[in-house]
Amino acid sequence: MNLPLNTLADTSDRLEQARYNMIEQQVRPWNLFDERVLDLMQTLRREDFVPAQYRDMAFSDMEIPLHDDPIEALRLGQIMLAPRVEARMAQDLKVRNTDRVLEIGAGSGFMAALLAGLAAEVTTLEIEPRLADMAHANLSRAGVRNFQVLEADGTREMVGGPFDVIVLSGSVAQVPQGLLNLLAPGGRLGAIVGSTPMMRATFVTRTQGGFSSAELWDVVTARLRNFPEPSRFSF
Repeated sequence: MNLPLNTLADTSDRLEQARYNMIEQQVRPWNLFDERVLDLMQTLRREDFVPAQYRDMAFSDMEIPLHDDPIEALRLGQIMLAPRVEARMAQDLKVRNTDRVLEIGAGSGFMAALLAGLAAEVTTLEIEPRLADMAHANLSRAGVRNFQVLEADGTREMVGGPFDVIVLSGSVAQVPQGLLNLLAPGGRLGAIVGSTPMMRATFVTRTQGGFSSAELWDVVTARLRNFPEPSRFSF
């Protein structure tokens, strides 16, 4: 069925108003000042990366399930991060247009699209075959070209380094040393580290003498699958 032109126009206007509100009310107030990131949040069609049943939530200040069952989505780490978290992570990693980027946890592909708009190339790993296919389809449909999606476990597949930027799109109990070893000199890794109810966005830079780190802001999100948890017991 063909919708009347005025209905299509109204729908487009509502989407653009929702996108504007997302940027001005959620993203920019969260210490977002990098105009490159803000421009990408404006031009990337976030709604096209959201499962159809959650499309109305595309611009909400919340995580979006990438599974039919929202509880299972959280348990399996199958979520889209909130828009302000994705934008702030991209900004604080100081991505340059010459950088090679590795993402762990492709999800729907939106974070990879954001990174691809800032970097030379992006490799994104996804452990769940269904989501790897979704991410590849979404990125291709959005016209992104400088990416590859690999169906792989980020705790085991140490591929194609060194990288200038590594980003973990989900939380871990601690920064994985194996991923730090993939950083090029001067490379940066961003991860959400800790356990509920206290997690912090942690940024590690490879220096001449080793690694330096900074914890910049608080946020709580779902775990990435298969990354180790600390023992609950002490002796």
